[in-house]
Amino acid sequence: MRVLMVDHERLAQTSLTDILAARSDVEYFATASDAREALEKLEESMFDLVLLDNEMPVLSRTAILNCVRERGHPLPSIVLLSEGEVGEGVGPQNHAANYLSKPFSQKRIEEILHRHSRRSGGERAPRAAEEIPESRKVSPPQFSRIAIKTLGRILFVNSSDLVSVQAEGKNVLLQRESGSYFLRESISAVAEKLRPYGFIRIHRSVLVNAVFVEEIKPYSTGEYGLCVKGGKEYTVTRTYKNNLKHLADFWIGAPFAE
Repeated sequence: MRVLMVDHERLAQTSLTDILAARSDVEYFATASDAREALEKLEESMFDLVLLDNEMPVLSRTAILNCVRERGHPLPSIVLLSEGEVGEGVGPQNHAANYLSKPFSQKRIEEILHRHSRRSGGERAPRAAEEIPESRKVSPPQFSRIAIKTLGRILFVNSSDLVSVQAEGKNVLLQRESGSYFLRESISAVAEKLRPYGFIRIHRSVLVNAVFVEEIKPYSTGEYGLCVKGGKEYTVTRTYKNNLKHLADFWIGAPFAE
């Protein structure tokens, strides 16, 4: 079993890592202290179980599952780490098996780990999929403003003015029809923030605003070309081709070869 623990509290991390390290059924575990680090680890590796601090800013079950699904990895089980009683967001389908109360009881932790260790990937996927909202269509709000801190200034731009986002090392370049902005942020963090505004991921290092997409071209390699307004063409890798289905409300015929 491969486990990712996401918690900003050092004491919580220490108490859980000691237990994880001692278990023979845990082949690998990693820790993350914030949303950015967690999303980067989820992109790099597959995990069977995610232990998620319920108070973690900018990160949710949905964000985790969307990130994993975009990479084509099996969906993990998610257990919330909650202060006291069951935290916000733990609905009827997420019963006691899906949360751990702080301070942690070793017995309780062992029970949770044992239960999830026995659960097969086939059982995890349907349960996790239930937590992804049914509507993931690209339906950006009619008006949205994004604040961008760049070069010592804070600029406000409409999300509809951004054509694409490209990774530049550990930073990103926000591209408009004319001009661009360099932002000290990871592509994974920006992808999560811009998803509600119609941006889809087509490559490990590229996001595109659906509003600007004019055409999709199939390549003989199994990849696709995405043509946007202005003539620029982006390559859509096979890993992310299913994201293209969110460009339209419905399709006539089978849009993509499996």
